[in-house]
Amino acid sequence: MPATKRALTKMNMPIDATTEIEAMAQDMFEPFPANEYPNLAAFVTDHVLQPGYDFAEEFEYGLDVILDGLEQALS
Repeated sequence: MPATKRALTKMNMPIDATTEIEAMAQDMFEPFPANEYPNLAAFVTDHVLQPGYDFAEEFEYGLDVILDGLEQALS
């Protein structure tokens, strides 16, 4: 990701990953009980709540996947 794009993404994210990620994860996934969504619970526990997780990088990856799919669909 170019430095400018990464800086803009980080500026627009709702939280500071180093201090608030656990609280955000709990709030966001509260409506999704772990017993009904075991894969989501495992992802949050094994990935999102681990040290060094960078939600801005995940956003860019997801956006790229969506845009690549749209580009293929339009070709």
